[in-house]
Amino acid sequence: MSSASSRLAELGVELPSVPTPLASYVPAVRSGSHVYTSGQLPIVAGQLQATGKVGAEVTADEATGYARTCALNALAAVHALVGIDSVVRVVKVVGFVASTPDFTGQPAVINGASNFLGEVFGDAGFHARSAVGVAVLPLDAPVEVEIIVEVKGADGTIGD
Repeated sequence: MSSASSRLAELGVELPSVPTPLASYVPAVRSGSHVYTSGQLPIVAGQLQATGKVGAEVTADEATGYARTCALNALAAVHALVGIDSVVRVVKVVGFVASTPDFTGQPAVINGASNFLGEVFGDAGFHARSAVGVAVLPLDAPVEVEIIVEVKGADGTIGD
């Protein structure tokens, strides 16, 4: 598999600037051989792409695309901290879907993030995952995604 940066280029995708945190936190933190991102919203060029609940104001298909955007923003946070090509594998994805009480398609929505990570990292993009329906998310966003990735050490080995 080619590097993550070359794979992104093949997909015609550029890593965006890391969205500015909405409160008192940082976009990503490294602990040992793992990077944990804060939850990322579907923000493009500083603008939230949609508001509302999936199953009402936002369709499931739209939300799936927003989940992909969230994953892209999470990768941007990882890249800003350690460089995208230091990622060894995606370990876990947690997705939150602000949805109506009768909407049960949260796993399919979060596939937008999971499938994108698979496109970028191949087999190393397969991960454990949770997809959770919630009443509301920050700024009334329809989707939020956080990721945990394993990264190489500064000397190129896995670990610290």
